[in-house]
Amino acid sequence: MSIVIHHNPDCGTSRNVLAIIQASGETPVVIEYLKTGWTRPQLLGLFAAAGLTPRTALRTTKSPAQDLGLLDPTVSDEALLSAMLDHPVLVNRPIVCTPKGVRLCRPSEAVLDLLERLPPGPMNKEDGTLLIDSKGRRVD
Repeated sequence: MSIVIHHNPDCGTSRNVLAIIQASGETPVVIEYLKTGWTRPQLLGLFAAAGLTPRTALRTTKSPAQDLGLLDPTVSDEALLSAMLDHPVLVNRPIVCTPKGVRLCRPSEAVLDLLERLPPGPMNKEDGTLLIDSKGRRVD
């Protein structure tokens, strides 16, 4: 199965998602979007596939969204998209693409729905929260 993760290594949620994917036995294509940036068609395609809009994909914390005036609900999707192209950190992460679909994987356990097989357990997130028990069952 081919998996792509749009990843920020400085983000705990993104690191958790990458670890879950790797623990499931997959070797994903890792795109560090803060280094590569985004293209307009790429963002539009990801958002459409994941059922997101620029507003719902906007990272509102630990980003320049407030300083740029983007939290005002009257800011258009076009303006948000343009800002995301100029400031890649404005896109919430991680976004994961698999044959099962595309999702913004927040919380990190959302990636489990996109995998063909679960990682063996037990498996915890970085904060210690149990995701997969010792019998390999998902913990919700």
